[in-house]
Amino acid sequence: MSNRKIKVAILGSGNIGTDLMIKIMRTSSILEMGALVGVDPQSDGLARAKRLGVAATADGIAGLVRMPLWKEIGIVFDATSAATHKHHSDICLADNKVMIDLTPAAIGPYVIPEVNGDAYLDALNVNMVTCGGQATIPIVAAVSQVATVHYGEIVSSIASKSAGPGTRANIDEFTQTTALGIEKVGGAVKGKAIIILNPAEPPVLMRGTVLTLSSGADEQQITESIHRMVAKVRAYVPGYRLKQEVQFERFGSNNPVSIPGVGVFEGLKTSVFLEVEGAAHYLPAYAGNLDIMTSAGLRTAEKIAARRMVQQAA
Repeated sequence: MSNRKIKVAILGSGNIGTDLMIKIMRTSSILEMGALVGVDPQSDGLARAKRLGVAATADGIAGLVRMPLWKEIGIVFDATSAATHKHHSDICLADNKVMIDLTPAAIGPYVIPEVNGDAYLDALNVNMVTCGGQATIPIVAAVSQVATVHYGEIVSSIASKSAGPGTRANIDEFTQTTALGIEKVGGAVKGKAIIILNPAEPPVLMRGTVLTLSSGADEQQITESIHRMVAKVRAYVPGYRLKQEVQFERFGSNNPVSIPGVGVFEGLKTSVFLEVEGAAHYLPAYAGNLDIMTSAGLRTAEKIAARRMVQQAA
């Protein structure tokens, strides 16, 4: 392991893994690409890694462990699937490698970098929730920072073309993991998540709708908190933005709303409409859903790497 950079490996040579590799090589001052791992010898990601001088294997994690550089790897990103993550995690944890989980497996704590990332800098496995979660949970958390959020609901709409086999295989995990993230990280008492795969041509940018029912804060307090949070996320996802100003609706005793599983509610409904445009390092700009996952994973890994380097220097 270098004194200046932490070496990393990426499991998964598909869209997310390849985009993450390129992001690390182009933008990170603290992480160094060690290896890209896949299972398809013909994958574009593995071919690209070899052209860029990055070690690559099509023999899965077993091939990575056999590499001499395995002992130098400090952080491993998992961009495969929820079904395989437990096996990958067991191997990595046995060798004291930090895992950044980009699948919905959620073995480790949910992490949204600018919401609770600093709380898990010493964890050996952290979960990036989902693309929808990374885009929308910060908004729920922003409302929770100034109000009591009784209910939070998000709708994530992504271009069908940006949903690969891994995303499609994990739809159930996506909704369950995101809903839990709305509660555990966003701070809502009750959370719900919906995903929409939009087949429109040309492909549309990622959109996110966030609805919260809250009490204890007024419109100005909530609006200011949301704008602060958007600025924090935009620092590592430049294409993250509000589509329009925050919308409000108030429910009083004369027009309460009944929410299944929550009950009768009186208070403030906040509606937030987001758009996420990708940085197009490897993926098309419309694939903001994938870009925000790789960006969040990178941001989290850099925070953990900085912490480890400080500890090593002490």
